Amino acid sequence: MVLFNPKGSVGEQEKNLILIALGLMLLVVIPVIALTLFFAWRYRASNTRATYAPTWAHSTLIEVVVWTIPCIIVATLAVLIWKTTHNLDPYKPLESDVKPVRVEVVALNWKWLFVYPDYGVASVNQLALPVDTPVDFRLTAESLMNSFFIPQLGSQVYAMSGMQTQLHLIANSEGTYAGRSSAFSGPGFSDMDFSAVVTSRSEFDAWIARAKASQQTLDVKAYDVLQQPSRKNPVALYSNVTPGLFDGVVYQYMRDSGGHPICTTATADMDIKPARLPSHAALVSE
Repeated sequence: MVLFNPKGSVGEQEKNLILIALGLMLLVVIPVIALTLFFAWRYRASNTRATYAPTWAHSTLIEVVVWTIPCIIVATLAVLIWKTTHNLDPYKPLESDVKPVRVEVVALNWKWLFVYPDYGVASVNQLALPVDTPVDFRLTAESLMNSFFIPQLGSQVYAMSGMQTQLHLIANSEGTYAGRSSAFSGPGFSDMDFSAVVTSRSEFDAWIARAKASQQTLDVKAYDVLQQPSRKNPVALYSNVTPGLFDGVVYQYMRDSGGHPICTTATADMDIKPARLPSHAALVSE
């Protein structure tokens, strides 16, 4: 039911789409159910006053009604879904005068890692966001495929190993909203949730300052320990995140015919060891 209590413009548009589509479909469902019950009662065997017409075969009026109305509804839904599919494209940046916050998301087993590349900090199982500020997400997974979802903000997006996807969201109300994995990913799946904490800009800046003051740093060795499978991880903050860490996770499987890492602009300073499946990709700096 939290889908019907959105706290962001994307979630609000998705809620409206659900309600409009539901209403249009009920225009067919409700009359069909009502007429089914009416016909069953009207033409029951004990009702001798009902018209008995065993040779009846065609009615132009009925044909027009039962075909025209559904066709109009299907056409309306087609136009509506076509427009909203493009308007709500998760890769489409949100229009705003406020500079977006960039967040890199790594689905680990069984926890979420959030990296803030513009601030050099990271967190586990807590996503801090400033209110009324667009958020540009880049998402990937260490090994098992997962699904990133904050129901009250909208848009569920899959995170897959060796690939990256994008998502753009915005929160228009302060509060703490439940985030979760909505794709089964093994025995720790039920505890793979996180909190999306939406605050004022000043409180968000204070959270960033606390993260920068953390005694825990997220370098390559620390990531190698963090990505080991674990359950019910508490919230943790990290400072001094190694640049290119997210890209190293994404490109961990890209190797040439000789087995050497394929370097890109984003990972020129990173070397990637072969992953030890199912969930052990070690990133080692050159």
